Amino acid sequence: MSTSTATATTAKAASKYLTVSLENESYGIAVLKVREIIRLQKITPVPQMPSYVKGVINLRGRVIPIVDLRLKFGLKAEIAERTCIVVVQVNLNTGLNVQMGLVVDSVEEVVTLAEDEIEPTPEFGTKIDTTYLLGMAKVKGMVKTLLDIDRVIAPETVERLAKAT
Repeated sequence: MSTSTATATTAKAASKYLTVSLENESYGIAVLKVREIIRLQKITPVPQMPSYVKGVINLRGRVIPIVDLRLKFGLKAEIAERTCIVVVQVNLNTGLNVQMGLVVDSVEEVVTLAEDEIEPTPEFGTKIDTTYLLGMAKVKGMVKTLLDIDRVIAPETVERLAKAT
């Protein structure tokens, strides 16, 4: 990644983020992508989906697909008192917008990040896909991973879910 590309990505990333916890690590989701936060509820399974796709819920008459971010990132998925669903707007490659629910351990806070608080995603080597990361933020001495929610869930999975619902 060239310096100008990294700078453009970082500048684009500077704004407000909802921080969520997944197995004691913090992740940021752009506030503009977040529609609402709801309690965990009964999820209806959908056959032949990846293991991290838990199924669908009925949210005020709309069917919303549910993805467990903990499973997506290869973490332990344990239901706790603060486990909840963050409903986000995902933009597909086709230009279609889809609402999806993301299961997280807990919601922390909304933080406003300036450009100088966000660093480009470090190079981890060729085997690790970092395309779904916007960067790393330093907040109160802690590192928070900023997620590009449109890329976290593979577009083909979202399109399969959209057709199934």
